[in-house]
Amino acid sequence: MVVFRTHVSTISTRMGFGILVLILGVLACSDRPATTVVKLAHGLDVTHPVHRAMVRMAETVSERSDRNVRIDIYPSEQLGSERECVELLQIGAIGMTKVSASVAESFIPSFKVFSLPYLFRDREHLFAVLDGEVGRALLLDGQESRLRGLCYFDAGSRSFYTHDRRVVSPSDLAGLKVRTQESATAMRMVRALGGSATPISWGELYTALQQGVVDAAENNPPSFHLSRHYEVCSYYILDEHTAVPDVLLMSTRVWATLDPVVQDLVQRAALDAADYQKVIWAEASEQALAAVAEAGVEIIRPDKEPFVEAVQPLIEEYRNQPEIWKWIERIRAVGTSADEGKP
Repeated sequence: MVVFRTHVSTISTRMGFGILVLILGVLACSDRPATTVVKLAHGLDVTHPVHRAMVRMAETVSERSDRNVRIDIYPSEQLGSERECVELLQIGAIGMTKVSASVAESFIPSFKVFSLPYLFRDREHLFAVLDGEVGRALLLDGQESRLRGLCYFDAGSRSFYTHDRRVVSPSDLAGLKVRTQESATAMRMVRALGGSATPISWGELYTALQQGVVDAAENNPPSFHLSRHYEVCSYYILDEHTAVPDVLLMSTRVWATLDPVVQDLVQRAALDAADYQKVIWAEASEQALAAVAEAGVEIIRPDKEPFVEAVQPLIEEYRNQPEIWKWIERIRAVGTSADEGKP
């Protein structure tokens, strides 16, 4: 009997200790902040410099928040096209998306300025605008549409590429069906240069080029290369008509749920990622041009002046749209004696 009581007593003691450990574990977990998860969706391939920069941002946020904030990234249009992702952003279904400024203009009208051809004098002027007061003002201009811009990612300069026609002047674009983004401004630019603008989603473009739905498209060197569009296009024409940045947008609904400390952490991580992306973008652009040339694509460097002259009437039309013309003037003033910060 003594042995039996001792055995029962031992079991009871062990059970009590186990329960105590479990209770302490639960209490410890209850004191640990719940992990905040933000979904980030975009349409690019995982090897793209912009995706790599966003991965860097997510890692920075995780480390600096002691793993209490996590950004989950869904690339390659897993959650929809660029336009669909912006719409998901507006209702707070996702937290962030990377979108071309051309696509964003449908939601933030002031972003039309980024699709205007030859608006920036050079790369130095572009970065002076994006990193300065004008760029910051534009990032916050979509808040009424429930969209908050965090940073810009360098997307280089966009140039035309064609299936089987050499282009050395705007007249060579006549009759070509040219894929554009879902941007009214980009479509007007193609028409001003003589082409027939055809908006098609990025994910459908390879097949559209292959099957002759469109004859040409336009994009920067890394995108031309990583999309493998060089497999169905023989010519890349470096006319560099626009310098449309990518923009990292956040849902204002999701932003408002974040603690101010977390908001600051996310914003700083985004800006750090943008600086990192500039460096790897420059490298990727050089590598892309070399790779497509090696694959047999003819790279054409035309005289840009005829292209510049052909689109001037398009830009002058915006004098009749005061809200857009205001931004055009502010951008042109950056780096000159004019005050870039004037309202």
